[in-house]
Amino acid sequence: MNQPLTVPAGHDIRLADFDPGYCEGLDREAAVVETQQHCEKLDELAYRLFAEAKRAVVVVLQGIDTSGKDGTIRMVASGVSPQCLDVKSFKAPSALELSHDFLWRVHTAVPAHGRIGIFNRSHYEDVVVVRVRKLVPKDVWKERYAQINAFEKLLHAGNLTFVKCFLHISREEQRQRLEDRLRDPKKQWKLGPADLDDRRLWDDYQKAYDDALTQCNTEHAPWHVVPADKKWYRNLVVARLIRATLKRLDPQFPPFDSTLLSKLD
Repeated sequence: MNQPLTVPAGHDIRLADFDPGYCEGLDREAAVVETQQHCEKLDELAYRLFAEAKRAVVVVLQGIDTSGKDGTIRMVASGVSPQCLDVKSFKAPSALELSHDFLWRVHTAVPAHGRIGIFNRSHYEDVVVVRVRKLVPKDVWKERYAQINAFEKLLHAGNLTFVKCFLHISREEQRQRLEDRLRDPKKQWKLGPADLDDRRLWDDYQKAYDDALTQCNTEHAPWHVVPADKKWYRNLVVARLIRATLKRLDPQFPPFDSTLLSKLD
């Protein structure tokens, strides 16, 4: 049985209804080959978007710690020229960012027309992390769902297309990945006490994400729940989504001014 990536707007999204280990029955080798094919096409489509310079795409990557945001970015970047791509990681807000409204730092990172932007975490931290860690009162973060929807609608009206991906992993898979990081000197720097503290709040995070995905799943900016226990399948799904989005946009090269030929010495 196929597992959907999306749920119609207005319906509840519950992560417990999605199998994070789902992979369509594909094997790793076949998935890697298909992913490479999508990446090859992405480069051409991204270049056309860059040349057209009338629209932009932003790929939002959300997920609990170790869900694979960095790995997904490496996959996309392998198939897109740097001149067409922007990557922004949203960490704990700085003093400057905290002196503005919560969407200010996100708006400043929105890609210009002609470019693809990738958000490693995003404005959804402000209805998930702040809720779970009790950094702001409930009456503050509850208002943010509507504010996010209005913000995304504004950007959509300005020719920005969202590809919002929630990278969905199981609690067991997260444990394995955390253990791998603890043992790998090249990855130990990624872990801090807060990461392990957050793991103890797994159920709280799942509930917060359920509500965020449900409240902010709109027709102009739908959420995609990407099974991510298998890294190779996660990469395949995201590559498919980005390629399908660009193919639907069908960016075109600007018309050629033939009079330029007569001006060439």
